[in-house]
Amino acid sequence: MKFHYLSLFLFVFILELSTNIYGVSSPKKSVKPLLPAEALLSISHYHSTCPDAEGVISQKVAAWVNKDPTLAPAIIRLHFHDCAVRGCDASVLLNHKGSERTAFESRTLRGFGMIDEIKTELEKRCPRTVSCADILTAAARDATILAGGPFWEVPFGRKDGKISLTKEANLVPQGHENITGLLAFFQERGLDMLDLVTLSGSHTIGRSTCYSIMNRIYNFNGTGKPDPSLSVYYLKLLRKRCKKDLDLVHLDVITPRTFDTTYYKNLVRKVGLLSTDQLLFSDARTGPFVEAFATQPFLFDSQFSVSMVKLGNVQVLTRPNEGEIRVNCNYVNHV
Repeated sequence: MKFHYLSLFLFVFILELSTNIYGVSSPKKSVKPLLPAEALLSISHYHSTCPDAEGVISQKVAAWVNKDPTLAPAIIRLHFHDCAVRGCDASVLLNHKGSERTAFESRTLRGFGMIDEIKTELEKRCPRTVSCADILTAAARDATILAGGPFWEVPFGRKDGKISLTKEANLVPQGHENITGLLAFFQERGLDMLDLVTLSGSHTIGRSTCYSIMNRIYNFNGTGKPDPSLSVYYLKLLRKRCKKDLDLVHLDVITPRTFDTTYYKNLVRKVGLLSTDQLLFSDARTGPFVEAFATQPFLFDSQFSVSMVKLGNVQVLTRPNEGEIRVNCNYVNHV
């Protein structure tokens, strides 16, 4: 009997030893992979903690945009600038020395007062509950609707970031990049070619400073001549409108206040304002999407909703140990 137990012990020992030597291991419990951060967002996030959140945001955005319709494209742009740097974490709203908001590239951003008013109201109703990042994301959706664009459900649960750096504001495309560079920028943020063409369609409303196009109309690529991709008629119009860098011109010269597909039709006619806009049509990779949207408004509206949800999910902070819910969107919370 003793010999039997000793033999059994030696057999188990040898088996364990051979397992270590030959790299064969006994099955272990599989580790569950972490869900992506955006999977923790939910359209019902505030249903019990702040049921009035979406209603308050919608009412406030409507009141501001009714007074000043130019705020609709401004809020959409503010949201894009936020998500382009460190993800959608309201870092663009932080107002301190050395923040993104103080950068040269951010000088024409607007809508901060609207976001502050929304936050103040929500703090009264639901203290320390609704993040500034969620407010900005929902406000961009509501601004789109007010301009005549489509509706989409906004998933909530973003936290606010604590870091905002001036030097990172130049990561945002400035209107003179090439398509390859833009595609790389979008892909780094989990967005694709279709998202690039679709989100560029937000230029159907809003204005740009002449600073962004001076090289196109006077000295394209250092040639001393205008950009040949501009129609002659449009070139004359822009030279008449742009006397100074900070003069403003409509991004869509035909229907500048209506959210529609005229922006894409303009690209086909060579009357895109920014060189990045016009390149979307001339580049073989993106041109077919431009032509599709120019002729099929429903296709654009449905895709714009999809791409805006994707944009709002870029590099979000959703886990308990990430970010915070700011009490004031301009400043990080004091410990």
